[in-house]
Formats: sequence, structure tokens, C-alpha cells
Amino acid sequence: MRKFALTTLKWIAVCAFWLLVWQLASMFMDSTVLLPGPAATLKRLWEMCGEASLWTAVAFSLLRILLGFLGGMVMGCTLGAATAAFPLLRELFRPLMTIIKSTPVASFIILALVLIPTGAVPSFTVLLMVVPVFWTNIYTGATHTDRSLLEMAKVFRLSRGEKLRSIYLPSVMPYFTGALTSGIGLAWKAGIAAEVICVTRDSIGKGLFQSKIYLETEDLFAWTAVVIVLSLILENALVALINAVTRRRKYD
Repeated sequence: MRKFALTTLKWIAVCAFWLLVWQLASMFMDSTVLLPGPAATLKRLWEMCGEASLWTAVAFSLLRILLGFLGGMVMGCTLGAATAAFPLLRELFRPLMTIIKSTPVASFIILALVLIPTGAVPSFTVLLMVVPVFWTNIYTGATHTDRSLLEMAKVFRLSRGEKLRSIYLPSVMPYFTGALTSGIGLAWKAGIAAEVICVTRDSIGKGLFQSKIYLETEDLFAWTAVVIVLSLILENALVALINAVTRRRKYD
């Protein structure tokens, strides 16, 4: 309890320090158009929370980004497992993954705008950004499985299902959790960027774009705060879910 209290106090102190820096910078700029203070931003965020348009945008952005994230997770895990089992597949897919990781997100968004409907671009962009993350982590976890355990499985003639459940899954799970935490942050950045460029209807990205066009800086900061809060909530929720599943497996 004492450790928790100290950690909480430290976190509050750090937040207070940066809020003070923000407030002093706003006072120095002396222009809410250039840099609104934390109080003005919080006030605008509170006002937006009472508007249906905010919750509609949040709901649709969540749906688009989560669809792309789940699709990228399934595809990346499948490719990671397949390339770990068949080295030839790794040689075939490695150049493609390198291209995806090296190409700027904006390039994929603009290309996707030409090929697919505007509403599907954010999900498609998120999927592309997330696939290499899961592919790399799952492949690494599978190929770093303890060889002595695999030899023991041969001796005891364990089936493929038993080896997968008892050896491969425990080996891959830490890498999978790492992919989740890093992937969800990347998914939010890519998804919101796609919504901004595409000016997607009923989206957080559209709110950010309109705030910038009309120089509504308080709205811009408020929308940014929404993105940060949602990203933190999703990341912690995913980690908590994985930890709960892992603990349950230990007791089963």
C-alpha cells in the first residue's frame, strides 16, 4: 500500500510539473489561438463531452481502428507461425514486411485512397501497420522456444496439439503481449492519421482536421486529449485481459 501511495504521488507530481510548464508556455505566448492553457483545454473537453458528435466520432473511430487491429493481429500471428514452421515462407515474406515497415504511413494512406473506399482506409492502414509487429514477435517467440523441451516432447511422443498448448504458447505469450502493447499505440496513430487525411465522416480525425482548418486550437487540444486517453485505456485493458487469461491458465 505504501509503495502504491508513493507511486501515485510521484505520478501526480510529474503531471503537475508538466501542466505548470504548459500553463507558463501559454501565458508566455499570450494567445489562445497559438497555445491554449490546460484550464481552457479541459473546459472545452468538458463541453465536448456533452455533445453527441464527440461520442459518435469516438464510437466509429474505435470501430474502424479495432477492426483493422484485430485483422492485423490475426494475419500477423498466422504469418508469424507459418514462417516459423516453414523457413521458405519467411524468405518470401521478409521483403514485403521490410517494405511495409520502411514506407511512411502517409504513402499507404494516399495509395489506399485510390484503391478502396474512403471509409475503409483507416482500417486498412491500421491492418498494414500492425501485421509486421505481430509477425516479428510471433516468429521470434516461436523460433526461440526451448529446444530441450521440444526434444522432451519427442521422447514422450506428444501430439502437435499438446506441444502447441504446453510448449509453444507459453514461449510465444510474452512476445504476443509485447506486440499487443506496441501494436495498439501504432494502430491509434496510423488510424487517426488516416482519418485526418481522408477527412473520414464521423471520426476523431475529422474533428482534428476541422479544428486545424478553423483555427479552433482549444478543440484541437481537446481532441488530442481524447486520442491519448482512449489509447491508454485500450492498451491497459488489453494488457489486463492478457494477464487475466495467463493467470487463469496457470490455475487450470
